Amino acid sequence: MFRFLFLLFIIIPIIEIALLIQVSEVIGGFATIALVVITAILGAKMVRQQGMSALQNVQIQMAQGQMPAKELFTGLCVIIAGVLLLTPGIMTDVFGLLLLTPAIRNKLAAGLASQASVRMSAGMQNGPASFNQSSHSEPESRKTNEPTIIDGEYERKD
Repeated sequence: MFRFLFLLFIIIPIIEIALLIQVSEVIGGFATIALVVITAILGAKMVRQQGMSALQNVQIQMAQGQMPAKELFTGLCVIIAGVLLLTPGIMTDVFGLLLLTPAIRNKLAAGLASQASVRMSAGMQNGPASFNQSSHSEPESRKTNEPTIIDGEYERKD
């Protein structure tokens, strides 16, 4: 976790500053600032548009009684893209725009799904019963598959 935070708060800003200096030497300082501001404005518009579309798709899927996994992943990508696009810099803008591209999101989702299925299959090597095993012994009533009944009274006090 420390390495991730180190990368996030130290390395990425250093890379961003170096990129901004390099770009400003090529196109000028004012043009570089304008580029960063324009990408932030365009990115915010794209995030709003795609975010609203993802929200509508989630609502439609849920109204049909389906699990909106793809739409939720799209919404997550749009939120991350929004944060990246509003962060000043060239590299974060590129990554933000990539996350707003549906083809990139689909490849990312497919890659994450394959990783999840590999981990699930590795966890099930001993069969589904391995998920039911625990490190402590269960009470005798649970071993005989009898339901656990808790008897008592409830009184609400406001």
